Amino acid sequence: MSAVEGELSRRWLVAGVGIPVGVLVIVQGGWLLALAVASLAALGARELFELARARGNAPFPWLGVPAAALMVVFAARDSEFAVVAAWTWVLVLGLTLCTLVFALWLRGPGGNPLDAVGATVVGSVYAGGTLSFALLIREFPGQAGASDPRWEGVALLLFPLAVTWAADSAAYFAGRRWGRRKLFPSVSPGKTVAGGVAALVGALGAAAIFGHFFLSGLASLELTALHVLFMGGIIGVVAQVGDLAESLLKRAAGVKDSGGVLPGHGGILDRFDSLYLVLPVSYGLLVLIGRLV
Repeated sequence: MSAVEGELSRRWLVAGVGIPVGVLVIVQGGWLLALAVASLAALGARELFELARARGNAPFPWLGVPAAALMVVFAARDSEFAVVAAWTWVLVLGLTLCTLVFALWLRGPGGNPLDAVGATVVGSVYAGGTLSFALLIREFPGQAGASDPRWEGVALLLFPLAVTWAADSAAYFAGRRWGRRKLFPSVSPGKTVAGGVAALVGALGAAAIFGHFFLSGLASLELTALHVLFMGGIIGVVAQVGDLAESLLKRAAGVKDSGGVLPGHGGILDRFDSLYLVLPVSYGLLVLIGRLV
């Protein structure tokens, strides 16, 4: 078996286990989903701080990792965005002040205190604040008076996940088969224009199929086929930007993968890179469409 075939086998194995488990957790929702997402946020923040260390930075992971997880907990406690945003802002402000104090005593002027504070705060928001939108999307129908918010919340959360997965898979296979021209070689040498186009096509196709079978007739949102395709197209673009953004961080740190916890995929940041942007944008699109219809 070649190295490429071995990597692909490991990818499918992890996906074959992870996807069903993830769907079951999403269906269950509640604090089980919060625990799963908070764990991913904590692990992602830890990997990001390791990337910062590879750049000679010295963040405060013992402050940033719990903060990332706590942002998810806030979203689990209350599905009202204004309430979650208020508590998250208080946490970010407190985290900033605490890291400044510890930078003063533990880093000093010669220890790059600005880099340490910035990496700690930004890392926690990037890994935790973004993923917290998974909880807000899961409970979104409850804010609109849906007749069956449990299943509608499941459908609304699975939609951006399915579209992102389809876009990522299409880009992977099309890039290997037809990829010639590089998309952003200075950031990610493996990304190609063919892969980018395939990702957008895959996202639109997945959105159309998923929308037809699972999003039509929702009580909380009157989503038309045009709405679904619009969301799918935006997600297809944003997912690629999120992927490239994480590649930029790895490139700056001089590493290929953010970690090795997921065989064939790398680390948590490698696997969920697109979702760090997709989830907040998807929530914003749902709010926008909800106000327009």
